[in-house]
Amino acid sequence: MFKHAIARHSLPTHVSTDHDPLFRFHRWRANLRVLKIEEIKSIPYTPVPYPFVERLIGTIPREHFDQTLFWNSLDLSRKLEEFKNYYNNSRVHQSLCSATPTERSGKPLPVRAAFDSFGSKNHSRGLFQTPVAD
Repeated sequence: MFKHAIARHSLPTHVSTDHDPLFRFHRWRANLRVLKIEEIKSIPYTPVPYPFVERLIGTIPREHFDQTLFWNSLDLSRKLEEFKNYYNNSRVHQSLCSATPTERSGKPLPVRAAFDSFGSKNHSRGLFQTPVAD
């Protein structure tokens, strides 16, 4: 997973982790040692330094994995990509004044729907629906 995360980027000199038991495994620590990457631990039981990451870690299971099964890592990657597209392009966010992150980023807004004829578009294998013009 670490190789996949850094595949398109240069090798970091530091990596920030929490106190999850996953980061105590011999293989994880050996990889960091071989790659000469310093591990910086977050403060235990304090989500304040990384509120956006903590929010994302809570949102994905609550809104997606609690209703979705996946069979292998390829299936998981595909379903996470579908959820990412839904989350950024179709799901409105209260903190963004009911806009999507894509709208807030300055990208062109989608064409407004004509209310005389509309339907719904399924996302993440039918778990979520958003209105679309027919």
